[in-house]
Amino acid sequence: MASVSRSFTRALRTAAPSFRAASTRSSARFAVPQQAFRHQSRRGYSSERNLPDGNPDVMLYGAGALLTLAAGYGLYTMNKEWFGEAAKKLQGPFVPKFEDYQQVYNSIAARLEERDDYDDGSFGPVLLRLAWHCSGTYDKETGTGGSNGATMRFTPEGSHGANAGLQSARDFLDPIKEQYPWITYSDLWILGGVCAIQEMQGPKIPYRPGRSDRDVSFCTPDGRLPDASKDQKHVRAIFGRMGFDDKEMVALSGAHALGRCHEDRSGYSGPWTFSPTTLTNDYYKLLLEEKWAWKKWTGPKQFEDVKTKTLMMLPTDMALVQDKGFRPYVEKYANDNEAFFKDFSDGVVRLFELGVPFTVAEDARWTFKSSFD
Repeated sequence: MASVSRSFTRALRTAAPSFRAASTRSSARFAVPQQAFRHQSRRGYSSERNLPDGNPDVMLYGAGALLTLAAGYGLYTMNKEWFGEAAKKLQGPFVPKFEDYQQVYNSIAARLEERDDYDDGSFGPVLLRLAWHCSGTYDKETGTGGSNGATMRFTPEGSHGANAGLQSARDFLDPIKEQYPWITYSDLWILGGVCAIQEMQGPKIPYRPGRSDRDVSFCTPDGRLPDASKDQKHVRAIFGRMGFDDKEMVALSGAHALGRCHEDRSGYSGPWTFSPTTLTNDYYKLLLEEKWAWKKWTGPKQFEDVKTKTLMMLPTDMALVQDKGFRPYVEKYANDNEAFFKDFSDGVVRLFELGVPFTVAEDARWTFKSSFD
């Protein structure tokens, strides 16, 4: 508004000398005889009117235009929100594209880089655990559970023993949700898992959006996630309920290459590998190559490596090498990291999509660029 007022003042100052000159000429005309005045008037109105510079009419027209612009600018500045909402309505509802989700991915990756105040210097493993646990509740018989809903936001499911410690992952992603309010919690949590895998040097994980957030009535019952104290029968029962076969069960277990257990959460303690923030096939190598013995302590039964006593394995981990159906896949992945990455990626994509009513086909999945690309 200040700039418009200054422009209007300059226009008036510029027009003033011309206006005075025009007034003097008009006074001289009034002094001629009446007949001459009529004659002159007839000539003036019988031809196109050619107004000289500084004519009062020009000045008034210019002033009116400036006032109109000033009024319009004032209306806009006082009603920016209204104009913005009106523009959005004309454009229709926001439909996020690949580029929008890539921006969300980039923001998660940047936050992972900035926040190193977690176990072993990375929130990556706990983000993957969040995505895994909200997906691993799926039941193929009832069609319930899975990543669609983000029902871990509510106390019944968020307080399940298997989900202990995942509040930190949800808190980590909350600023991202505030930055991109259009993305659902369900899609965001899974995208967080995708980002975590890729940023920890794992394979590409194709992604499809389309999950919706649900209310507390959709919370799943406790007991649908793996119990680390059990054997191979339990592993097959849990993964089989989701529809996975032996190969997929072993491949998905490779996620234990990342992160560690905590006494104040699961009761267990320690990492599975020497590089808990980098995804490799070391998990399978260590299962086969290291000597393992029961850990002597007051906590729940777990294995520790005999050599360094710094690594641990759970009973469900050891079941993979003890079972005749599982062991061949452990050996395959221990010898071939590329094969592990392929099967792990395929299994994770399937896990993350269980029970989701997508409206786009599988061939429409997106692959995001990581910070390493």
